[in-house]
Amino acid sequence: MLKNRRLNRRSVIFFGLFASLPGAAWAVLVFVLYAYAGFHFLRIPFLPIATIGTAVAFYVGFKNNAAYERFWEGRKIWGGVVNSSRKWANAVMSYVDPGDATPATHATQKELIYRHMAWINALRVQLRKSSRFFDKPARGTKMRLDRDAEIMRNDWEKEISKFLDKTEFDSVSENVNPATHMVVKQGTRLAELVHEGRVDMFRQLEMMGVLNELYDLQGKCERIKNTPFPRMYAEYSRIFTRVFVFLVPLGMLDVFADQIDIAMEWQAWILAVPMVAASTLVAWVFRTMEGIGDASEDPFERSMNDVPMNALCIAIERDLRQILGETEIPGPEPTSNGVLY
Repeated sequence: MLKNRRLNRRSVIFFGLFASLPGAAWAVLVFVLYAYAGFHFLRIPFLPIATIGTAVAFYVGFKNNAAYERFWEGRKIWGGVVNSSRKWANAVMSYVDPGDATPATHATQKELIYRHMAWINALRVQLRKSSRFFDKPARGTKMRLDRDAEIMRNDWEKEISKFLDKTEFDSVSENVNPATHMVVKQGTRLAELVHEGRVDMFRQLEMMGVLNELYDLQGKCERIKNTPFPRMYAEYSRIFTRVFVFLVPLGMLDVFADQIDIAMEWQAWILAVPMVAASTLVAWVFRTMEGIGDASEDPFERSMNDVPMNALCIAIERDLRQILGETEIPGPEPTSNGVLY
């Protein structure tokens, strides 16, 4: 997630050039072919192109709204994870051996809360395990992923093993969905505590309700992760935008052609400036709008615009450690060039 309120100027310029230079080059070529090579058939009335542009703008806007909804739903789900984590820690501290401050009680409370911290990090790592950025990342994306590999904290053993004993860590790691089995282990442990008389049945039911909430939240995350944005919407948005950008310089000829035709040959190039500038500006706007939707459609990847799961996990861990009474609290999640993972 980009944390700064305003975008970095360097990034705006870089992505702006990437979006607009192909359109500018095509506009220059169209002008040269028309003004100096005599390809007058390239001139197309601007009105139908403007109509196409209006339709493309509506379509891209629809796609961007749908993509943003996926991101916002992902962020709301993780907001639910934060709240349910606090509920779980509060229930553990209040319901397990209430009024008993012995080391054995603290050890049990720590076990249950640490297993939950393992769960949130397991869910985070699982959601990022398979990423579309592993396929064919752009050069800039690859540089960012290589630069931020350490700060992304996606190493399974390093992130999870610190919360579980070795036996349990090895056991859950063998499962296809380790996060699911951690919640199962929590329920099993609660049943053991009820059998030992350390938690009564009514409190067990309440705590199982929190575990069911965690299952619901995990399932919602997995639904978004495993259901890609409909490719028909995404691909046709890209195709329509490219077709429109291709047609814009041809339509701009209709606006400037009369002046080009009456201008002396050595003066015609002067008219290329407003024509190419207008075509480039339109290409930049439409390609940028189309790219914004692409950047938001998968909220659990490694993108700069995704849900900052690292930061949310650290925030939960800080809260839960303090609830346990620990004094060694990790600091807030750092940013990397304004990006919060």
